[in-house]
Amino acid sequence: MTAPLRKSFDDASGLPEPLTPETVREHIDGVAAFLGGAANVIMQLSLKPVGYGVMESDVRSGSVMVRPIKRLRTTLTYIAVAMIGNDEDRAAYREAVNTSHRTVHTKPTSPVKYNAFDPKLQLWVAACLYWGIDDLYHRMRGPMEPEVAEAFYRYGARLGTTLQMREEMWPPTRDAFYAYWEETLATRHIDEPTRAYFNALTDLKMLAYPLQFLFGGLHRFIVTALLPQHLREEMGMTWSARDERFFAGLLRLISAVWTRMPRVIRIFPYNFYLADMRLRRRFGRPLV
Repeated sequence: MTAPLRKSFDDASGLPEPLTPETVREHIDGVAAFLGGAANVIMQLSLKPVGYGVMESDVRSGSVMVRPIKRLRTTLTYIAVAMIGNDEDRAAYREAVNTSHRTVHTKPTSPVKYNAFDPKLQLWVAACLYWGIDDLYHRMRGPMEPEVAEAFYRYGARLGTTLQMREEMWPPTRDAFYAYWEETLATRHIDEPTRAYFNALTDLKMLAYPLQFLFGGLHRFIVTALLPQHLREEMGMTWSARDERFFAGLLRLISAVWTRMPRVIRIFPYNFYLADMRLRRRFGRPLV
Protein backbone atom coordinates (compact mmCIF):
# COMPACT_ATOMS: atom_id res chain seq x y z
CA MET A 1 0.00 0.00 0.00
CA THR A 2 1.18 3.52 -0.69
CA ALA A 3 1.72 5.93 2.14
CA PRO A 4 -0.94 8.65 2.27
CA LEU A 5 0.02 11.92 0.64
CA ARG A 6 -0.51 15.03 2.72
CA LYS A 7 -3.71 16.78 1.65
CA SER A 8 -2.00 20.13 1.36
CA PHE A 9 -2.41 21.86 -1.99
CA ASP A 10 -0.59 24.59 -3.81
CA ASP A 11 -3.02 27.49 -3.99
CA ALA A 12 -1.88 28.51 -7.44
CA SER A 13 -2.00 25.12 -9.15
CA GLY A 14 -4.53 23.16 -7.11
CA LEU A 15 -2.10 20.21 -7.20
CA PRO A 16 -0.77 18.24 -4.22
CA GLU A 17 2.14 19.57 -2.25
CA PRO A 18 5.38 18.43 -3.92
CA LEU A 19 7.16 15.34 -2.70
CA THR A 20 10.58 15.65 -1.07
CA PRO A 21 13.65 13.38 -1.12
CA GLU A 22 12.38 11.96 2.18
CA THR A 23 8.70 11.42 1.33
CA VAL A 24 9.41 10.04 -2.15
CA ARG A 25 11.16 7.05 -0.57
CA GLU A 26 7.74 5.55 0.22
CA HIS A 27 7.10 5.15 -3.51
CA ILE A 28 10.41 3.67 -4.65
CA ASP A 29 11.17 -0.06 -4.82
CA GLY A 30 14.86 -0.87 -5.20
CA VAL A 31 14.14 -4.30 -6.68
CA ALA A 32 12.89 -2.48 -9.79
CA ALA A 33 16.48 -1.44 -10.47
CA PHE A 34 17.52 -5.08 -10.82
CA LEU A 35 14.47 -6.13 -12.80
CA GLY A 36 14.11 -3.25 -15.22
CA GLY A 37 17.65 -2.00 -15.83
CA ALA A 38 18.49 -3.62 -19.17
CA ALA A 39 15.02 -3.08 -20.66
CA ASN A 40 15.27 0.59 -19.72
CA VAL A 41 18.68 0.89 -21.38
CA ILE A 42 17.14 -0.47 -24.60
CA MET A 43 14.34 2.12 -24.37
CA GLN A 44 16.84 4.93 -23.87
CA LEU A 45 19.18 3.83 -26.63
CA SER A 46 16.34 3.25 -29.10
CA LEU A 47 16.70 6.97 -29.77
CA LYS A 48 19.58 6.75 -32.25
CA PRO A 49 21.60 9.76 -31.05
CA VAL A 50 21.54 8.32 -27.53
CA GLY A 51 22.34 4.82 -28.76
CA TYR A 52 25.27 5.84 -30.92
CA GLY A 53 26.49 8.24 -28.24
CA VAL A 54 26.78 5.30 -25.86
CA MET A 55 28.14 2.78 -28.38
CA GLU A 56 30.78 5.16 -29.76
CA SER A 57 31.72 6.76 -26.44
CA ASP A 58 35.43 7.26 -25.79
CA VAL A 59 34.79 6.68 -22.08
CA ARG A 60 35.49 2.94 -22.26
CA SER A 61 35.74 2.60 -18.49
CA GLY A 62 32.06 3.53 -18.32
CA SER A 63 30.88 1.03 -20.93
CA VAL A 64 28.50 -1.66 -19.70
CA MET A 65 30.14 -4.14 -22.08
CA VAL A 66 33.63 -3.40 -20.69
CA ARG A 67 33.01 -2.69 -16.99
CA PRO A 68 29.44 -3.79 -16.19
CA ILE A 69 29.76 -3.44 -12.41
CA LYS A 70 31.04 0.12 -12.64
CA ARG A 71 28.33 0.99 -15.16
CA LEU A 72 25.68 -0.43 -12.84
CA ARG A 73 27.06 1.67 -9.98
CA THR A 74 27.19 4.93 -11.90
CA THR A 75 23.73 4.50 -13.42
CA LEU A 76 22.02 3.56 -10.15
CA THR A 77 23.90 6.29 -8.33
CA TYR A 78 22.52 8.81 -10.82
CA ILE A 79 18.95 7.65 -10.19
CA ALA A 80 19.55 7.63 -6.43
CA VAL A 81 20.97 11.15 -6.45
CA ALA A 82 18.18 12.44 -8.68
CA MET A 83 15.37 10.88 -6.66
CA ILE A 84 16.52 10.87 -3.02
CA GLY A 85 19.59 13.11 -3.00
CA ASN A 86 19.70 16.70 -1.79
CA ASP A 87 20.69 19.76 -3.84
CA GLU A 88 24.35 19.39 -2.85
CA ASP A 89 24.37 15.75 -3.98
CA ARG A 90 22.79 16.67 -7.30
CA ALA A 91 25.25 19.51 -7.97
CA ALA A 92 28.25 17.30 -7.21
CA TYR A 93 27.05 14.42 -9.37
CA ARG A 94 26.09 16.76 -12.22
CA GLU A 95 29.65 18.08 -12.27
CA ALA A 96 31.08 14.54 -12.28
CA VAL A 97 28.78 13.35 -15.07
CA ASN A 98 29.46 16.49 -17.10
CA THR A 99 33.18 15.74 -16.95
CA SER A 100 32.56 12.25 -18.39
CA HIS A 101 30.17 13.60 -21.02
CA ARG A 102 32.52 16.21 -22.48
CA THR A 103 33.96 13.80 -25.06
CA VAL A 104 30.60 12.25 -25.97
CA HIS A 105 29.72 13.99 -29.21
CA THR A 106 29.43 13.13 -32.89
CA LYS A 107 32.40 11.32 -34.43
CA PRO A 108 33.45 11.84 -38.10
CA THR A 109 32.01 8.40 -39.03
CA SER A 110 28.85 8.62 -36.90
CA PRO A 111 25.62 7.93 -38.81
CA VAL A 112 23.73 10.43 -36.61
CA LYS A 113 24.59 13.63 -34.76
CA TYR A 114 24.64 13.59 -30.98
CA ASN A 115 25.91 15.48 -27.98
CA ALA A 116 25.59 14.23 -24.40
CA PHE A 117 24.69 17.75 -23.26
CA ASP A 118 21.65 17.96 -25.57
CA PRO A 119 18.63 18.62 -23.28
CA LYS A 120 16.27 16.94 -25.76
CA LEU A 121 18.20 13.69 -25.55
CA GLN A 122 18.24 13.97 -21.78
CA LEU A 123 14.46 14.46 -21.80
CA TRP A 124 14.05 11.11 -23.56
CA VAL A 125 16.40 9.35 -21.14
CA ALA A 126 14.57 10.87 -18.15
CA ALA A 127 11.23 9.87 -19.67
CA CYS A 128 12.42 6.26 -20.03
CA LEU A 129 13.60 6.19 -16.42
CA TYR A 130 10.32 7.59 -15.13
CA TRP A 131 8.27 5.24 -17.34
CA GLY A 132 10.24 2.24 -16.09
CA ILE A 133 9.83 3.19 -12.43
CA ASP A 134 6.13 3.90 -12.88
CA ASP A 135 5.50 0.73 -14.89
CA LEU A 136 7.08 -1.58 -12.32
CA TYR A 137 5.36 0.23 -9.45
CA HIS A 138 1.99 -0.45 -11.09
CA ARG A 139 2.86 -4.06 -11.86
CA MET A 140 4.00 -4.72 -8.30
CA ARG A 141 1.72 -2.53 -6.17
CA GLY A 142 -1.19 -1.55 -8.38
CA PRO A 143 -2.16 2.00 -9.37
CA MET A 144 -1.27 4.95 -7.19
CA GLU A 145 -3.94 7.27 -5.90
CA PRO A 146 -4.38 9.99 -8.58
CA GLU A 147 -3.00 12.75 -6.36
CA VAL A 148 0.03 10.64 -5.42
CA ALA A 149 0.63 9.67 -9.04
CA GLU A 150 0.59 13.29 -10.16
CA ALA A 151 2.91 14.44 -7.39
CA PHE A 152 5.29 11.54 -8.08
CA TYR A 153 5.28 12.37 -11.78
CA ARG A 154 6.08 16.03 -11.19
CA TYR A 155 8.91 15.01 -8.87
CA GLY A 156 10.24 12.72 -11.63
CA ALA A 157 11.42 15.78 -13.57
CA ARG A 158 14.53 15.57 -11.38
CA LEU A 159 15.61 12.58 -13.50
CA GLY A 160 16.36 15.16 -16.22
CA THR A 161 16.91 18.43 -14.38
CA THR A 162 19.75 16.86 -12.39
CA LEU A 163 21.64 17.35 -15.68
CA GLN A 164 20.84 19.90 -18.42
CA MET A 165 17.16 19.25 -19.08
CA ARG A 166 15.16 22.39 -18.30
CA GLU A 167 12.17 21.89 -16.02
CA GLU A 168 9.77 23.45 -18.52
CA MET A 169 10.66 20.68 -21.01
CA TRP A 170 9.06 18.06 -18.73
CA PRO A 171 5.42 17.61 -19.84
CA PRO A 172 3.27 19.55 -17.36
CA THR A 173 0.99 16.69 -16.30
CA ARG A 174 1.09 12.92 -16.19
CA ASP A 175 -1.53 12.71 -18.95
CA ALA A 176 0.61 15.02 -21.10
CA PHE A 177 3.62 12.83 -20.41
CA TYR A 178 1.87 9.66 -21.58
CA ALA A 179 0.69 11.42 -24.74
CA TYR A 180 4.33 12.43 -25.37
CA TRP A 181 5.50 8.89 -24.54
CA GLU A 182 3.16 7.09 -26.92
CA GLU A 183 3.76 9.55 -29.75
CA THR A 184 7.54 9.48 -29.36
CA LEU A 185 7.86 5.73 -28.78
CA ALA A 186 6.10 5.05 -32.07
CA THR A 187 8.94 6.81 -33.91
CA ARG A 188 11.70 4.68 -32.42
CA HIS A 189 13.42 2.24 -34.77
CA ILE A 190 16.31 -0.09 -33.96
CA ASP A 191 18.92 -0.62 -36.68
CA GLU A 192 21.18 -3.65 -37.00
CA PRO A 193 24.25 -2.33 -35.12
CA THR A 194 22.07 -1.19 -32.23
CA ARG A 195 20.10 -4.46 -32.21
CA ALA A 196 23.35 -6.43 -32.01
CA TYR A 197 24.43 -4.30 -29.05
CA PHE A 198 21.05 -4.80 -27.36
CA ASN A 199 21.15 -8.56 -27.90
CA ALA A 200 24.62 -8.76 -26.35
CA LEU A 201 23.35 -6.78 -23.37
CA THR A 202 20.22 -8.91 -23.06
CA ASP A 203 22.20 -12.16 -23.20
CA LEU A 204 24.71 -10.88 -20.60
CA LYS A 205 27.67 -11.18 -22.99
CA MET A 206 29.62 -8.78 -20.77
CA LEU A 207 29.77 -11.45 -18.02
CA ALA A 208 31.78 -14.65 -17.70
CA TYR A 209 30.37 -17.58 -19.68
CA PRO A 210 29.10 -19.55 -16.65
CA LEU A 211 27.01 -16.51 -15.62
CA GLN A 212 25.73 -16.10 -19.16
CA PHE A 213 24.71 -19.75 -19.19
CA LEU A 214 23.01 -19.64 -15.78
CA PHE A 215 21.20 -16.32 -16.03
CA GLY A 216 21.09 -15.32 -19.70
CA GLY A 217 17.77 -17.01 -20.46
CA LEU A 218 16.00 -15.57 -17.42
CA HIS A 219 17.44 -12.14 -18.14
CA ARG A 220 16.18 -12.23 -21.73
CA PHE A 221 12.72 -13.24 -20.47
CA ILE A 222 12.60 -10.30 -18.03
CA VAL A 223 13.90 -7.83 -20.62
CA THR A 224 11.27 -9.00 -23.10
CA ALA A 225 8.57 -8.73 -20.44
CA LEU A 226 9.38 -5.13 -19.60
CA LEU A 227 9.83 -3.72 -23.08
CA PRO A 228 6.89 -1.90 -24.66
CA GLN A 229 5.38 -3.98 -27.44
CA HIS A 230 6.68 -1.64 -30.15
CA LEU A 231 10.28 -2.21 -29.05
CA ARG A 232 9.74 -5.96 -28.69
CA GLU A 233 8.75 -5.99 -32.35
CA GLU A 234 11.76 -3.87 -33.30
CA MET A 235 13.98 -6.38 -31.46
CA GLY A 236 12.28 -9.39 -33.07
CA MET A 237 11.20 -10.68 -29.65
CA THR A 238 8.03 -12.74 -29.13
CA TRP A 239 5.70 -12.52 -26.15
CA SER A 240 2.58 -14.56 -25.49
CA ALA A 241 -0.38 -14.31 -23.14
CA ARG A 242 1.06 -17.29 -21.27
CA ASP A 243 4.39 -15.46 -20.85
CA GLU A 244 2.52 -12.46 -19.50
CA ARG A 245 0.62 -14.56 -16.96
CA PHE A 246 3.81 -16.21 -15.76
CA PHE A 247 5.62 -12.89 -15.43
CA ALA A 248 2.69 -11.30 -13.61
CA GLY A 249 2.71 -14.19 -11.14
CA LEU A 250 6.45 -13.81 -10.63
CA LEU A 251 6.03 -10.11 -9.88
CA ARG A 252 3.19 -10.80 -7.45
CA LEU A 253 5.46 -13.20 -5.58
CA ILE A 254 8.32 -10.69 -5.47
CA SER A 255 5.97 -7.89 -4.44
CA ALA A 256 4.40 -9.94 -1.64
CA VAL A 257 7.83 -10.21 -0.03
CA TRP A 258 9.50 -6.96 -1.03
CA THR A 259 6.74 -4.49 -0.13
CA ARG A 260 6.57 -5.90 3.40
CA MET A 261 10.23 -5.24 4.06
CA PRO A 262 11.37 -2.31 6.22
CA ARG A 263 11.85 0.81 4.10
CA VAL A 264 15.63 0.71 4.44
CA ILE A 265 15.60 -2.66 2.64
CA ARG A 266 12.82 -1.73 0.25
CA ILE A 267 14.76 1.14 -1.30
CA PHE A 268 18.06 -0.78 -1.54
CA PRO A 269 20.29 -0.36 -3.58
CA TYR A 270 19.45 3.34 -4.03
CA ASN A 271 20.20 4.21 -0.41
CA PHE A 272 23.45 2.25 -0.62
CA TYR A 273 24.63 4.02 -3.77
CA LEU A 274 23.69 7.44 -2.41
CA ALA A 275 25.73 6.74 0.73
CA ASP A 276 28.60 5.45 -1.44
CA MET A 277 28.56 8.64 -3.52
CA ARG A 278 28.67 10.81 -0.41
CA LEU A 279 31.62 8.87 0.95
CA ARG A 280 33.43 9.13 -2.37
CA ARG A 281 32.88 12.88 -2.40
CA ARG A 282 34.04 13.23 1.19
CA PHE A 283 37.30 11.35 0.57
CA GLY A 284 37.97 12.85 -2.85
CA ARG A 285 37.41 9.66 -4.85
CA PRO A 286 35.95 9.69 -8.40
CA LEU A 287 32.14 9.77 -8.41
CA VAL A 288 31.78 8.19 -11.86
